[in-house]
Amino acid sequence: MSIRVLLVDDHKILRDALRSVLERESDMTVIGEARNGSDALKLIKATRPDVAVMDVGMPEMGGIRTTIALQSEYPEVRVLALSTFFDRRIVLQMLGAGASGYIVKSAGSDELLRGIRSVFAGKNYLCPEVSQIVVDSVRGAKSFEKINGDQLGRRENEVLKLLAEGLTSPEIGLRLHIATSTVEVHRRNIMRKLDLHSIAELTKYAIRQGLTEVTPSLD
Repeated sequence: MSIRVLLVDDHKILRDALRSVLERESDMTVIGEARNGSDALKLIKATRPDVAVMDVGMPEMGGIRTTIALQSEYPEVRVLALSTFFDRRIVLQMLGAGASGYIVKSAGSDELLRGIRSVFAGKNYLCPEVSQIVVDSVRGAKSFEKINGDQLGRRENEVLKLLAEGLTSPEIGLRLHIATSTVEVHRRNIMRKLDLHSIAELTKYAIRQGLTEVTPSLD
């Protein structure tokens, strides 16, 4: 059975190179190409590929947003991220969005082929560089939770999520129907409990805990 692959990347020269690699394989067929997420979703609706090889940083609609939309509408399509990004936050967000695998573009063609075959078979696949990032993140998260044992309350988690998404205290107050001063009290309590001292640190914590999935600036 041939694996039907959709290539999603904003650089045509890379798509051409990937197509050349895949078309040499007897068990793979490239059924289409897209230069951004919007085009990819249209093609997926029309062609229903088995695997979408997805770039992360694309104009108009990036890989994280595209993967979230794709998995919501077509959960049977497996996503293999192929990116230049090594940033832990981006890797974890892409996996959290529903990607079944993640490979860096500096990897060889053999790595890509293994990744495609693995996710098609229903497995997860991470190249060695990304595996190390994920392992380090898990270890760091466990250590962080052990050191910061105080658990946040429901309202504190709500405030933390909105802070991480870039809302100001007045905006959070309007969203949650509470006073701005109450938001500030929650913010101070959150920082005290977690021993964190800036919005940037709170944002990293929220991402690690899965309270927020997408950072708009990444796309």
